[in-house]
Amino acid sequence: MGTAYARCYDPTGARYGIPTYPWKFAPDGLCTRRQLRAQGLRPGGQPIAAQLMRTSRRRKAGAAFAYLYRVDCAKPVRPMTSRKWGALALAMLARRTCPVCQITYGYCLPTSLGMCLICANTDPSESPRSD
Repeated sequence: MGTAYARCYDPTGARYGIPTYPWKFAPDGLCTRRQLRAQGLRPGGQPIAAQLMRTSRRRKAGAAFAYLYRVDCAKPVRPMTSRKWGALALAMLARRTCPVCQITYGYCLPTSLGMCLICANTDPSESPRSD
């Protein structure tokens, strides 16, 4: 292992408090949240078993971390109920509907504007006055 990997290798947890492995060198039986989700599992409230670490010049801390969970303690993902699907559909409808003109678009409106592009680009001084 090179020196970059040696800084990230702490299987006993003496340096970082929990066992730490270099990126892509996790032992069998440990997975990240995304890897668990791909297998149809979730951590299920278990504590973090270990972490992956790699040095990074972009991060302020100088390293990037990914937490690992035990696969044998993971629980299956809860299925989506019809109520959850309905709530998700209403939330997405609200994100696609302009609060000013009440038009529903096929894409999510930008949160920075808070309205559709047409309403955001319309200057109120240019609208015809009704005297």
